[in-house]
Amino acid sequence: MYVTASKDGGVRIWDGVSARCVRAITGAHGSTEATSATFTKDQRYVLSCGKDSSVRLWEVGSGRQVKQYNGSQHSQIRCQAAFNQTEEFILCIDEVTNEVVVWDALTDDIAGRFPSNHVGAPRWLEHSPSEPCFVTCGTDRSVRFWRGSIM
Repeated sequence: MYVTASKDGGVRIWDGVSARCVRAITGAHGSTEATSATFTKDQRYVLSCGKDSSVRLWEVGSGRQVKQYNGSQHSQIRCQAAFNQTEEFILCIDEVTNEVVVWDALTDDIAGRFPSNHVGAPRWLEHSPSEPCFVTCGTDRSVRFWRGSIM
């Protein structure tokens, strides 16, 4: 299986063998662009991010929204939401404050906000699937490597 995010605000889950859409979450981010989508390690859930300034967690089997993570603004750039290596926390950028925002994945509470140290908002964020580290890439053409526990 693979998952895609689209300009029409939808998130779609595809069968990797037949290339058929097996689940369409129409309007996952309203009429604004869905900018990223990724599976949890067990592939039971999909984490999506959109230009509606929300990060959402979806159940793959039903297409039902499980959680919504608010508190970061991202309506101009195509940003990502990512789990940390244990999937206890979710990271995303705030393009207005130029920060990395971290939520507790279970409670949807903001667990922290960190200056990105980029000139301008980061354009990309990716967390290691196995180590406590992540990278941010900025419009300032710099890459920042973050190592250590988030919380």
